[in-house]
Amino acid sequence: MSERTALVLGGTGMLKGCADELLAQGWQVVLPSRRPDGVLGRAAKAALRGRDHVPHVTEGQGSRVAVAADWARPAELVDRVREVLERPADLLVAWVHASYRDAVLRAVAPLLAPHAPVVEVHDSGSINAVEGVPDPALDGHPAQQVVLGFARHGGSTRWLSHEEASVGVLEAVHRALDGRPPSVHQVGEIDTWVMRH
Repeated sequence: MSERTALVLGGTGMLKGCADELLAQGWQVVLPSRRPDGVLGRAAKAALRGRDHVPHVTEGQGSRVAVAADWARPAELVDRVREVLERPADLLVAWVHASYRDAVLRAVAPLLAPHAPVVEVHDSGSINAVEGVPDPALDGHPAQQVVLGFARHGGSTRWLSHEEASVGVLEAVHRALDGRPPSVHQVGEIDTWVMRH
């Protein structure tokens, strides 16, 4: 049985690498998802192809618990997660669409251990041009925030790959678990006017 539990919202898509690393470190990882059977969508499959150059992460002593969930129904999501949690979660990693973010994160707050660290992930499109990165959603939980940008190659740009996003989020997870002060992490490039605010 895993001694530490992570609740990872968005862990079957772009954050799959982050969830896999937590599993390899022996965590119980609870993954609410629209695809609880672990079936990846077309975009996720395409991004994960050709990862032979990246060391493969295997599940260590951790355990994966998939839960059917819909961000549009946060109360139902919480009920389903509560059924599988053996104890309060020691870590929350969340990448939830901006329109659902506050409702979902506030709904899952009672599932967390007191003062459990939170890693909130935002894409650059959800950052307000005037106000910048949203304030952390959960009071009483130290928060690391990650803003995912884009990669520039010559004169063109592309979104970050699953691997690039997961590596950046994992750095924030390690800072959170080390008890480092709350901060905002930029992964990739972001329009400078966004991060100045």
